[in-house]
This record gives sequence, C-alpha cells and structure tokens, in this order.
Amino acid sequence: MTRFDADDAKERRKLVADAVAAHRERGSAFLTAEVDPDADLDGADEDGYANPAPWIQFADDTFNLDVTDDERADLESLLNDYQEFRIDAMESPEDADGTNVRITARSDANRLSAFVDEAFQAVYGRGEGYRLWVTQV
Repeated sequence: MTRFDADDAKERRKLVADAVAAHRERGSAFLTAEVDPDADLDGADEDGYANPAPWIQFADDTFNLDVTDDERADLESLLNDYQEFRIDAMESPEDADGTNVRITARSDANRLSAFVDEAFQAVYGRGEGYRLWVTQV
C-alpha cells in the first residue's frame, strides 16, 4: 500500500478494500481504520472530556469496535443492511463506558469497505467528507 488516508466516499472505500487485500495477502494480525483525530466532531463530550477518535479493526473475518449504548443501537440498525454479517460477541466491562462488539463478516473486500465507511458515518456520526486513516495493516 502506498497511501493511508482518504476523505471522500469513493477513495475511502478503495483505501479500505486495498487495506483488506493487503491484510489478507500479508497474513497480518489485523488492520485498523480510524478517523482523523483532528476532525473528531467537536472533540469533547458534554462534560468537557476529550473523546478518542473511533476505530474499527478487522482480522480473521471479524470486525472489532467499541460503541456507546446509542452507537450500539445505530450499529444494530446498520447491520440490517448487511444481513450476511452477524454480531458474535458483545462485552461491557463494569469499568468501561461502552461495549466492545465483534462482528463476523465473511465477504469480499468491497463489501467490507462499504461497511467500514458507512459505520463511521451512521454509527460514529462522521460527515460525508470525513478523513479516514488506515493506521495498521
């Protein structure tokens, strides 16, 4: 891979599809996609605490992501458009403010990349022009 970020839907999806292909070719442990932390919505929650930039990992035909309760509802709604994907596990540690979700997603790189792009928008509230980074392949 020679590029690691993109900020329009077509290029973001191509970037993630290329990252999935590289991940599979290399047999790497996982790939990580995240939004540009400098454009992370307003950067703070209602209490003034900084919000970390959301991320999505992919390995062994499984997505791994952290969500709040509201984001989890949005994720479950998005999964209605991805009937071939299924939630395999959800863990909500007592000391955490969210849920870690693992989704089995056996599909081609283009379908996987569409899900990643749509998840950042529908689940994490990013706008059409958000910048996506592939930070690990």
